[in-house]
Amino acid sequence: MIVRLIIGAVGGGLLGYGVYRFIGCSTGACPITANPWISTLVGMVFGALLSRTLGA
Repeated sequence: MIVRLIIGAVGGGLLGYGVYRFIGCSTGACPITANPWISTLVGMVFGALLSRTLGA
């Protein structure tokens, strides 16, 4: 269960950073995609939550 949570968080973090890198907001008007730290953190949270719901 913990391993699945960690894998989900790491995968979500990678996807979150990918959103920043390839889609991101260049003007800074988008609070989530304008900052790589925030987009990675949000991706990690979503990945962990998704791994918890799919693994139950």
